[in-house]
Amino acid sequence: MIFRHNFLVLLTAALTLAACTDGSGKNASGNASDAALGLTDSVDMAAGGHIYEHGIPVDMYSVEDGEIAQGDYFSVIMERLGVPQTKANELVEAGRKVYDVKNMRVGNQYHAYYRADSTGEQSLAYLVYDRDRRSVVVFSLEGEPKVYIEEKDITTVLHYDEVEINSSLWYDTQQAGCTPLLAIKLSDIYAWSIDFFGLQKGDSFKAVYETLECDSSVMDLGNVYYASFIHAGKEYQAYYFDDGNAGGNKYWNEKGEGSRKAFLKAPLKYSRISSGFSYARRHPVTRRVQPHTGVDYAAPTGTPVVSVGDGVVQSAKYEGAGGNTVRIQHTRQYRTAYLHLSRFAKGIRPGARVSQGQVIGYVGATGRCTGPHLDFRIWENNKPVNPLKMISPPAEPIAKDKMPAFEQAKQRAYQMRDSLQVVSYYRQAVLDKLGR
Repeated sequence: MIFRHNFLVLLTAALTLAACTDGSGKNASGNASDAALGLTDSVDMAAGGHIYEHGIPVDMYSVEDGEIAQGDYFSVIMERLGVPQTKANELVEAGRKVYDVKNMRVGNQYHAYYRADSTGEQSLAYLVYDRDRRSVVVFSLEGEPKVYIEEKDITTVLHYDEVEINSSLWYDTQQAGCTPLLAIKLSDIYAWSIDFFGLQKGDSFKAVYETLECDSSVMDLGNVYYASFIHAGKEYQAYYFDDGNAGGNKYWNEKGEGSRKAFLKAPLKYSRISSGFSYARRHPVTRRVQPHTGVDYAAPTGTPVVSVGDGVVQSAKYEGAGGNTVRIQHTRQYRTAYLHLSRFAKGIRPGARVSQGQVIGYVGATGRCTGPHLDFRIWENNKPVNPLKMISPPAEPIAKDKMPAFEQAKQRAYQMRDSLQVVSYYRQAVLDKLGR
């Protein structure tokens, strides 16, 4: 089962619901707040009661929408909208330093606003062209011709989601109606603690997070304030808290231990494990039973491969059966190897320092193998260990003097989660009653 509750409700609205109701999510009259339920629409109202968009009192005009077609030059569009050639030329001249009309793209939308005179005859007042997802170009014929660019409003939207994994993190997150950016963010947050190639059916997560939206489309993901991921029966919590250290941890568990550890759980994304760690594997090429003290990740040729930790490159060369191989010394205890690469990344050579997550090469099929994959190996005190079972050394926890601030951040995350759960309950009740 998949649950999803996301609303066009900002944090203030969610927390107001929790603080201003009688504890049941109802207002003084005993009804759930429409605003808190996310069932109301908002408009940009200015003095005088007009509705404004892009600086235009849109309720004063009739509007027709259109799309730039092949062969639609600016002059052609304006002529179709009833604008004389001289006026179109004046607009081009007025906007010469603002926007080049030659850059208008086939397939982009435009919106023509018409005014009516005393006889009811209509003439074009504004042409609004959707330049991209974030901005529009406004061509004004009200008064002196002028052209200006308006940035669209970006809205921060707070979400609460619960998703159960039945197939994969990427697939089930999208099936639940969440932005795929959430799957990417969670894989980044838990990159040091959860093996996302080993997710099991029944694993699940809960998350409180922000999206940055424009025209109801998600532009980017903001902060994930709270996450709880259950994998193989174990819960992994994460809280957002910026301790002020540049480049340091931003996500911590409930004890204040950083999510970032010495080693990533895997050196690449979007692949599957084709062969595991074994001392008695039958080699797919030689058919001989021999040790395979690494993990094979099947992935398309060219998939970026990253270093799982900070370290120094020992070698980057062709090694016969192993093909193009990069070997990295991380600490006195730990070293890793990345085999069968199609090529090395720029600057990867003996003695080069690499940082955790830095691309060191690309998946290939060099050496003795049957197809493109990465053979990843790790040694602890010169003894091979199973990368899937190795417990990475922890990073530094939150400093003691910052723990009170962290505890406050945790409480705020709990408030967001609990408030949105209340909102979701009553919003769903209303939608069910309305038959939606």
